[in-house]
Amino acid sequence: MGLIALLILASLAPTSPAPPQGPPPATLCQTPEHAQFDFWVGKWDVYPANKPDQLVAHSLIERLYNGCAVRENWMPLKGAGGGSLNSYRPEKKQWEQYWTDSANELNVYVGGIEDSKMVLTGISRTPNGATTSERMIYEKLPDGSVTQTGYTSKDEGKTWGLSYKFIYRRAAQ
Repeated sequence: MGLIALLILASLAPTSPAPPQGPPPATLCQTPEHAQFDFWVGKWDVYPANKPDQLVAHSLIERLYNGCAVRENWMPLKGAGGGSLNSYRPEKKQWEQYWTDSANELNVYVGGIEDSKMVLTGISRTPNGATTSERMIYEKLPDGSVTQTGYTSKDEGKTWGLSYKFIYRRAAQ
């Protein structure tokens, strides 16, 4: 057999597959940390805490991508809709949230569990460039509902003022 024929046969020979790199994708995000935000997953009706009978929005929170992300679809009855993509980043040991909406805001928040509550802090940037520091606290209540409380700071987080407080109640199936 000639050299060219040997080279062709060698190129056609099966090769061993590369060894797997890390855990298989189906189990990669099956950690207790990735489940920390699961209390927020569901189909919700949303009410202001100070007017608990006044429906202001619907919100669909889904755990997606083999448990690697939690996505919100915020659907207000009035005003701009939007949504967030939330993911636990093991290398940073923190959650990250990316929010965008129909007013073209794009905000990034980071944080994690503090005293059984999800606490995310970041900078809100409007399309015209204005910025404010923001903090959101998500808390599961004994009845299964969830509160989301928002705070803003005009002094880079030294002091915080209440912006809103919502109660997420499970929507009727």
